[in-house]
Amino acid sequence: MTTLLSMPHVSLIAQSCALAVQGDLNVNAAADVAAAGVKWLESARLTDVVLDFSGVSKASSAAISVLFEWLRACHSLGVVVTSIALSTPLERLTSLAELDALIGSPNAEA
Repeated sequence: MTTLLSMPHVSLIAQSCALAVQGDLNVNAAADVAAAGVKWLESARLTDVVLDFSGVSKASSAAISVLFEWLRACHSLGVVVTSIALSTPLERLTSLAELDALIGSPNAEA
């Protein structure tokens, strides 16, 4: 486990084939978290990855934006996203915004 980014209310952690966000991923942190995740994806040379947002404490469009940025990066790098885990607040937000089809199965286990 490697901490890629640690800010006062949010952290980004990389494990062998997973990126995990924990805390309050708000608009002030989103660009830094997205960039650090993309940089790790580019350098890790993975074939597949798990994107874990289950530790995100609040529903935020900023968190969804980070997720989509990572999905775009994975697509361009040819990395298969094997699962996406969302916290309950994020799951509600994606459902309300009708983004479920774009994200896939948010409840898939890593």
